[in-house]
Amino acid sequence: QAQLIESGGGPVQAGDSLRLSCSASGRSFSSSAMGWFRQGPGKGREIVATISWRGRHTYYTDSVKGRFTISRDNAKNTVFLQMNSLTPEDTAVYYCARSFLGTTTREADFGFWGQGTQVTVSS
Repeated sequence: QAQLIESGGGPVQAGDSLRLSCSASGRSFSSSAMGWFRQGPGKGREIVATISWRGRHTYYTDSVKGRFTISRDNAKNTVFLQMNSLTPEDTAVYYCARSFLGTTTREADFGFWGQGTQVTVSS
């Protein structure tokens, strides 16, 4: 059965960097848009970044622009989220998700989710 497995989260200090990875099984990874989402304490889930199937198109929510970078390696069925200059407001569970479309920025188009990885940023 297809799976998405996130890794790379953990506790860090403000200003630090983390690189999240999401390893996907299944045949459809290379033809699917991928996304990173997060849910902070007491907050709803929000989109962080998305990347199209070949990586040509990326989208970032305003709060992470210039600090986070999404990328993918289709040969390794892996998508990454490089997070720099982390702040306590970035504290959340980060989820990787796969879309049934090749290009999208809409959360509703992502139908397959990982279990999440916790990122905790202390000041």
